[in-house]
Amino acid sequence: MSKPVRHILGLSGGKDSTALAVFMRQQYPELEIEYFFLETNKELPETYDYLDRIEARLGIKVVRLEAERGFDHWFEVYGQVLPSPKMRWCTDFMKIRPLEKFIGNDEAVSYIGIRADENREGYISTKPNIRPVFPFKEHGLTKADIFRILDESGLGLPDYYRWRSRSGCFFCFYQRKYEWIMLSKEHPDLFKKAVAYEQASQKDRGYTWVQGTTLLKLLERQDEIIEQHNKSIKKEEEKLRKRNASLADVLESVLDEEDDEIPCMICS
Repeated sequence: MSKPVRHILGLSGGKDSTALAVFMRQQYPELEIEYFFLETNKELPETYDYLDRIEARLGIKVVRLEAERGFDHWFEVYGQVLPSPKMRWCTDFMKIRPLEKFIGNDEAVSYIGIRADENREGYISTKPNIRPVFPFKEHGLTKADIFRILDESGLGLPDYYRWRSRSGCFFCFYQRKYEWIMLSKEHPDLFKKAVAYEQASQKDRGYTWVQGTTLLKLLERQDEIIEQHNKSIKKEEEKLRKRNASLADVLESVLDEEDDEIPCMICS
């Protein structure tokens, strides 16, 4: 007798995957969905708080999937070379491999929170037993719908959306300059750890988290970066006022203008 098809949904601690969990519970209550979170032990505290809220509000259990060896191990294996958009070893060892181990050879449907207004695919496994499904695309749901779903569910947004628009590790190399500055203010201890990784990498390799500068040099320009960000926020607020955009929406638009590079899909 063949095993039943598994239904899986990954939560990143961000708005889209959370809204998808709410949407699937509302629209397809008959499905026995397995919810998971890819644990790196390098997340923001707000992410863990938000996951707890999701579990409590939706009455679900989110399985934490963790790699056998953590970031520090692979950092040493790679000769203290920082992960980067061109060499995302952290995604491979700490995200993709634990997920594919979790699924094994079982037939699985993977629900992915890519919206109808996005031009990206998300992480799609090359394993033939995993079939990706995009409910938001199928139902024509856009960013405005995601904010509405989260608001109506009572979950709202994670607290880090005050200053950061993407989920992921506290030292994610896809962070924009303003987000690094805010990390230093919101979580100075985590910022110091990010600096320590960077300085270790610089000894022999000269790698930095932000292309062309170090975090400490970036900190020297914090007043300039914050001032420019605030000017951009004000300009964007005026532009989006007509469609009643939320503060999180405004922040995301401004940060995307600074750097619209698409982050690791499996992370965000």
